[in-house]
Amino acid sequence: MSLVITVAVALCAVWIVLIVVRSVLFRPVRIDGRAGEADVPPDAPFTTEQTGASLSRMIRIPTVSAPAPALNDGAPFAEFRELLAELYPRITSSCLCERVGETGVLYTLKGRSPDRPTVLMAHYDVVPADETDWVHPAFSGHIDETGRIWGRGAIDTKVTLCAIMEAVERRLSEGFTPEHDVYLAFSGDEEVFGPSAPAIVALLESRGVRPALVLDEGGAVVDGIFPGVTSPCAVIGIAEKGMMNVELSVVSNGGHASAPPKNQPVRRLSRAIHRIAARPFPLRLVPAVAALFDTLGRHAPFALRLIFANLWCFLPVLKRLFSVAGGEMEAMMRTTTCFTVLEGSAAFNVMPSVARAIINIRILSGESSEKVLEGLRSRVADPSVRMRVLYATEPTATARLDGREWNLVSRAVRRTWDGTIVAPYLMVACTDSRHFGRLCDTVLKFSALELSREERASMHGRNECLPVKKLVKCCSFYYTLTGDL
Repeated sequence: MSLVITVAVALCAVWIVLIVVRSVLFRPVRIDGRAGEADVPPDAPFTTEQTGASLSRMIRIPTVSAPAPALNDGAPFAEFRELLAELYPRITSSCLCERVGETGVLYTLKGRSPDRPTVLMAHYDVVPADETDWVHPAFSGHIDETGRIWGRGAIDTKVTLCAIMEAVERRLSEGFTPEHDVYLAFSGDEEVFGPSAPAIVALLESRGVRPALVLDEGGAVVDGIFPGVTSPCAVIGIAEKGMMNVELSVVSNGGHASAPPKNQPVRRLSRAIHRIAARPFPLRLVPAVAALFDTLGRHAPFALRLIFANLWCFLPVLKRLFSVAGGEMEAMMRTTTCFTVLEGSAAFNVMPSVARAIINIRILSGESSEKVLEGLRSRVADPSVRMRVLYATEPTATARLDGREWNLVSRAVRRTWDGTIVAPYLMVACTDSRHFGRLCDTVLKFSALELSREERASMHGRNECLPVKKLVKCCSFYYTLTGDL
């Protein structure tokens, strides 16, 4: 018995030593710059007056996209494209400018070589705005006395479109020619999953263009997103969850509410909803999230480094914590289901002939819409509940982190926001860049903005606004990046 105890104690001691040693060695990776200039920002001559005025004019054009093309008012979109030609004459004269698809705009800036081109993306459509309780109107482009610019597109994403155009216009004014071709790809129907971005991808594919880098909206420079990490973090999406809308419906003959049958459609539908909610999809550590933990975990205090350096041991504990806490960390580790629409009868005394619900599902990397649908059916286990897929897009591949392109983007981030930690992560929302997966191995998702929690919450909500000085930083980022392309 004493031998067993001795062996057990020895194994525990070895385990503890292994845990501690791995944690001690789990330190931030040293970043070597080129010729010692990694964090020296270039001279990027942008002013709040110039850039703010440009973005303000963009916001004042109400480019609200509608789900059906027939419902769209094309005039604001045409006006916006005309504004780009007015604001950026050098781009207009130096680049090939093409209309693509319903609302797409593609600028081609020729470099010294057509090999390994870059695509910089944004969208100029915005979601509708109920202007009740807005401090300044949603399409005013108002710049207040504190230097904040107000309106739809101030963050999502006329701001990045503006910054890309300002940066390239400035570069062209300096006689700049990139080493490789650069494409500026803008759509006006991203918010409604429209056809313009796919049309741009198809056009480039037909011309044999295979980008080395695609950069679209996504993560941002943020504080307080990771336990124990106090430095600002620039999180760059290297993969994107899939998205699926599924309709659940139960059909009956309807009838008067005074004599209801036992199997009412709303009751059956409610039971199906409860069964799905009661059995969430399992938590899994996917490569993009593992890369996030590996990067930011190294900057955490020692007690937390013990966990992130030894996920082989502590991952079940971490899963439990995220499952309880919920939020974005949990969403990055499981396929999520959110019930967004619920419909029944239009009258209080009539049993509905159809009870209907819609689930918005975000599909984790490594899973598929087909597999998720099978999971829903097994949970509901009721043939009277019909399921219909309304829309589905699969999770994207994970971008490469070992190539020149990731290094260029992360270097531009560090040169723009000194002292910022650059980390990969998994995008839980959808972007137009997902369509480029078949052409490019390095599709990155980064909104080049330093955003507070309140500013992030204003996207698609009330009082979307941004300090103009953050737009200037965004311009500087693209100016820095384009200098290396």
